Amino acid sequence: MPAGVCGCCGPLRPRYKRLVDNIFPEDPKDGLSKSDMEKLTFYAVSAPEKLDRIGAYLAERLSRDVVRHRYGYVVIAMEALDQLLMACHSQSIKPFVESFLHMVAKLLESREPDLQVLGTNSFVKFANIEEDTPSYHRRYDFFVSQFSAMCHSMHEDTDTRNRIRVAGIKGLQGVVRKTVNDELQAIIWEPQHMDKLIPSMLFNMQDGEEPDRTGHPSTPSGTGQDGEENPAVLAENCFRELLGRAAYGNMNNAVRPVLVHLDNHHLWDPNDFAVSCFRIIMYSIQAQHSHHVIQQVLNHLDTNNKSTPRVRAGIVQVLLETVAIAAKGSVGPTVLEVFNTLLKHLRMSVDFELGESSRRNSACSVSSGRGKESEERIVQNAIIQTIGFFGGNLPDYQRAEVMMFIMGKVPVYGTPCHTLDTVKIGHRGTKRIQTMLLSSLIMVTSGFKSKSMSTALPPSFLDPLFSISLMEDSELRQLVLEILHNIIDRHDNRAKLRGIRIIPNVAALKIKREKISKQDIAFMKKHGQQLYRHIYLGCKEEDNNHKNFELLFTTLAIVTIELANEEVVIDLIRLSIALQEMCLINEENMPMFIRCGIMASVAAYLNFLSQMIANPPFCQHVSKVIEMRSVEALFLLPEHIFKDKCPLPESLDKEDKHLYFQTADIAECLAGPGYNAERLSVPYIPQVTDRLTRRKSFVDTISLQVDIMPNSLPDKQSQLAEEITFATLKKAIDTTGLEEQEREKRRQLMEKFQKAPFEEIAAHCESKANMLHDRLAQIFELTIRPPPSPSGVVSISAGHTQHPSVPVYEMKFPDLCVY
Repeated sequence: MPAGVCGCCGPLRPRYKRLVDNIFPEDPKDGLSKSDMEKLTFYAVSAPEKLDRIGAYLAERLSRDVVRHRYGYVVIAMEALDQLLMACHSQSIKPFVESFLHMVAKLLESREPDLQVLGTNSFVKFANIEEDTPSYHRRYDFFVSQFSAMCHSMHEDTDTRNRIRVAGIKGLQGVVRKTVNDELQAIIWEPQHMDKLIPSMLFNMQDGEEPDRTGHPSTPSGTGQDGEENPAVLAENCFRELLGRAAYGNMNNAVRPVLVHLDNHHLWDPNDFAVSCFRIIMYSIQAQHSHHVIQQVLNHLDTNNKSTPRVRAGIVQVLLETVAIAAKGSVGPTVLEVFNTLLKHLRMSVDFELGESSRRNSACSVSSGRGKESEERIVQNAIIQTIGFFGGNLPDYQRAEVMMFIMGKVPVYGTPCHTLDTVKIGHRGTKRIQTMLLSSLIMVTSGFKSKSMSTALPPSFLDPLFSISLMEDSELRQLVLEILHNIIDRHDNRAKLRGIRIIPNVAALKIKREKISKQDIAFMKKHGQQLYRHIYLGCKEEDNNHKNFELLFTTLAIVTIELANEEVVIDLIRLSIALQEMCLINEENMPMFIRCGIMASVAAYLNFLSQMIANPPFCQHVSKVIEMRSVEALFLLPEHIFKDKCPLPESLDKEDKHLYFQTADIAECLAGPGYNAERLSVPYIPQVTDRLTRRKSFVDTISLQVDIMPNSLPDKQSQLAEEITFATLKKAIDTTGLEEQEREKRRQLMEKFQKAPFEEIAAHCESKANMLHDRLAQIFELTIRPPPSPSGVVSISAGHTQHPSVPVYEMKFPDLCVY
């Protein structure tokens, strides 16, 4: 038979098959025949069109050897393939690569760890080869799945398990390197691949950190500390490389699997690993992509809004880490969105806390309720810390916007501008939110330096802030004053003024100050009375304590340093004398401690002021009063009244004039040039300059003042007079009926345009257009006149009658047109 003859005659086999057969020795232990391999390589380079046949024949032999468990010949075949790949770089290598990848897939599919590692090493060598032309049809889906499965290997032997995991990570790294720079392989960034790549790396990073937490070494026995053999270190390097290659449009697909992995493995509590992951992410990606990561974490926080408090706190702390790194670079357009989301979750946390508290009061279990409440406090503190840290790292122009944004969220009684519904959360919840938002404002304003007070304290910010300063809660008033200190104190003098006391030598404090600018002078002229009024009213609150008086003293001192010219100095002295008179008259029956505290604060401030303006007679008068108090009335000095168990007098005698500061003496001291001492004779009376006043309850008396022009009233003015009662006000603001009518009109209009015939709709629109045209024609007829004509004749042009003109001196012009 001819076929039989051909089969028996070896020389009749194709040359490439004979060359391939020659590289395999009789004993696989002898390894690859180098001389025969050189012949095969030379033949492949000389006849590149034979490469695909060489690859196919090698793949056939390798498949047969794998099935027959002749692993020595498998190793020789893969070594030959590797050398051919490295030697050949022609256009014909594409079909050869397909055969090569087919053989690698065969090895990866086997259950032998040695063959899996062998196939992975060959794939890594292939991944490092730069191809001249892109591949239009090659896909790596199988390799992503197989390498990911190897990364999760749970082999019983520790060394074998680590070898397989390391091989899997190297394989994924090879896939990334091979595909990430190829525009035709952008499919690697699709979710189905990222959902395998990212968790595989995180799984090994997490598995490497867990022994560290228990104190055991994380490096497997026999592998040493080499990063190439440590799955955790290798996975982290691959994770960094992948994120560093991520483009703008791929960031979301790269970050989302991280969040899902942290959820599935419950790694938000504790969140050490989560924080570590996002630090790696933020330092690996390009700076301009940071806002993508922040947006993803914010969305994830919204998704987990009903999770346990510790999980939400863990996510917020991760957000803090990302924000802390992003704030040093480009944050993007998500600044206000970050704050909006955080404030929303702050409100939700307060709702959860109050809900648990109410249920705890009605239930038997007290310990569990307290635990839940304390956990919500953890969430709230984490949110405040994040808000403050983020705001504190922003530039001043953005920080001013953030300050306005947060103040707009603070519930202020009597103002409709805030967005938080205070009715549902009640007084306790409202106070809780106010406290936390003001605490975050303190952190945001810390270090804030503004050249102009009018920019830093606009009315939209100042009015609600001062309104809170009049609340019947000492803690809220303290927070307001600290915010004012952060904004007004531009030279960091507060630390030198800490502690209310009689300062013997103010010059020794080395106060830093500059000449007051014209903008600040204008600010004090506009808002000075408002500031004085709130200081005056804040001093006489019955729940004031040592810290309140200390902050009020510091406020007066900082205003003196930063904003005081000669006119402001006189106003501050008048304010101080008015506070002293208020304590002596005591029309409001204030407690004795409050009266003595105010007197001591006035003494400390006037002592500071007299030395700041460097007026020796004024200093002498203040020192004389303080000296007399140290002998006869220690309770009027700050060093004594604010000590525990300080004896208080039964009354303050107004006749002891030597113990009080006298207006006439101070006026005489300031009688020289520069100060208008005559104004001291005018007693200070608080002026209502702001529209926000104290709101002690949610429903308060509202006074309406309506100014109507007399000439706009009709003859029957008496009929318009109506008594304004609560019922009329309620009826006026009740818009439910109007809303229903408007909704019904819209529904009828939509139904008409959907069901009416076209001719009817066209006629309706045409009638409206004609009506508009007629009205415009009337307006033009009344407004557009021809220029005056001396002849005074009537002319008709374009169908319009031209009115006879009149002499210019008889024409009546509007008042605004006459010069």
